[in-house]
Amino acid sequence: MPPSVLPWSPPVKLLRTFALASLCFGLAAPALAQQERTIRFGHLNNTDHPVSLGVKRFAELLAAKSGGKMKVQEYPANQLGNEMQQQSALQGGVQQMSAPATTSLAGIVKEFGLVDFPFAVASFEQADQLLDGPLGQALIAKLPEKGLVALGYWDLGFRNVTNSKHPITKAEDLQGLKIRVIPNPVFLDTFKAFKANPVPMPFAELYGALESKAVDGQENPFAVILSNKFYEVQKFVSATNHVYAANIVLVSKKFWDQLSPTEQKWMREAADEARGYQRQASRAAAQKAVGELQAKGAQFNEVAPKEQVRMREIAQPVIDKFAAQYDPAIVKLYNDELARIRGAKQ
Repeated sequence: MPPSVLPWSPPVKLLRTFALASLCFGLAAPALAQQERTIRFGHLNNTDHPVSLGVKRFAELLAAKSGGKMKVQEYPANQLGNEMQQQSALQGGVQQMSAPATTSLAGIVKEFGLVDFPFAVASFEQADQLLDGPLGQALIAKLPEKGLVALGYWDLGFRNVTNSKHPITKAEDLQGLKIRVIPNPVFLDTFKAFKANPVPMPFAELYGALESKAVDGQENPFAVILSNKFYEVQKFVSATNHVYAANIVLVSKKFWDQLSPTEQKWMREAADEARGYQRQASRAAAQKAVGELQAKGAQFNEVAPKEQVRMREIAQPVIDKFAAQYDPAIVKLYNDELARIRGAKQ
């Protein structure tokens, strides 16, 4: 009879190794789960506005690239506060993303005021070349030290004046009008040059101020005018095209620094791909908005190109004043880029 074979028992040392491995795996599991991120993306526009459409497309693209691990939660219509409040929230790491107008950044990087110079560009093509080129990138490079990271520029559109008094066909028609403007020194001085009475005011207060006649008018892109129903309290819409306005896609640097290089790559790619879609949607909406505003009863008029040139000449002292306050190297880059863009065939 062969000797009986006893069952094999693993050494105590091996059991300890298995136990330690199991413990390590258990600790690693929560770390893996934490890779799922929810991004709070706030902005001031309504859900039918092209900025909101851009946020939705960005969210779709980022979810696809990350396999669903990076989710975007949109907070439109000032739900997270006005643009300055959201800017502070990003800098503090409380909020992850926003898409404000570039003008809101002039308080922390004054050279962003260059984007607000009146009558600088005459077409969307010129605007895209200016912002996507060296000038736009030089401005973006100044943001990380302020606690922000930018992923590119979206379209807001050419700004146009509405008011309750009369059509604006020439510079003199602005004289004496109380016009709500963004709380920005370039905007204030530009309208003062036209002898208007500019009133700085947060966007959230604007409709009520128009309704109560606290101000006579305001200036915004057509899609904003339509989306916020300003036609209910403004009779005249004039295509002054006095400033091209852009939104900038911002990320909290505190949040950005927590991301892996792969996650950062997904976000940059999603923003780049969403940009073209958002611009196309915004410009189509602006064109459509003019007809819809007229259908709602607004009286629409265009300002002749020759008069726009004259208005730019009136505003030139404002341009010179603020350009003298900015980084000379960036001002030179701005002027060089404008000369290149204006000289290029459109």
